[in-house]
Amino acid sequence: MKKLTTDFRLIIGLLLAHVLMYFTFQDKAVFWYIFTASLLFLISYSILNEEVEDQLSFFSYILYGALSGILLYGIFWVGNSLFELLNLPFTKEISKLYGRYSPTLLWHYIVLILIAVPGEEIFWRGFVQKRLLKFTSIPAGIFLSSILYASVHLYSTHWILAFAAFIAGIYWGFLYSWKKSMPLVIVSHLLFDLLLFLIFPFY
Repeated sequence: MKKLTTDFRLIIGLLLAHVLMYFTFQDKAVFWYIFTASLLFLISYSILNEEVEDQLSFFSYILYGALSGILLYGIFWVGNSLFELLNLPFTKEISKLYGRYSPTLLWHYIVLILIAVPGEEIFWRGFVQKRLLKFTSIPAGIFLSSILYASVHLYSTHWILAFAAFIAGIYWGFLYSWKKSMPLVIVSHLLFDLLLFLIFPFY
């Protein structure tokens, strides 16, 4: 743990992520503008400080990415269906999240595809998780990076968003550790988001 606390690039990166995401969630009216700028900055910081891995062929990462994205959407769909079946209060929170942060304009979807999804994966899996794994076991590194990924979503004041980020972080963290392919997790994340927001939204 002592060595981990001396990884100043990781610590600075996490501090920057928290500051940027704090301001990102402050005002719904400018969310997509600040979110875009924040992810562009974090992409730049990650690429300057860590190499991006890609150990799969184009066909392999498209296939694994698509299948894993569909599977994760299915897991979330089952969870949402159970919330509705049991009439849990979480359904109202999910509905609020859709109304507050879902992409609604064409440029939102362009940002989602080209900046937001790649940015989150490059920073949280390709930078944070990869650096953590230099000091911890694979399960511990995936778990800790997922906790950190979830923590910045708490600024939204919707704990269900942070919980969803934690579950997704575990899932994509495992994929990245298993296949060592950034394009794979980007495709998985992208298809998941498109299913969630555009193709088969819950609300």
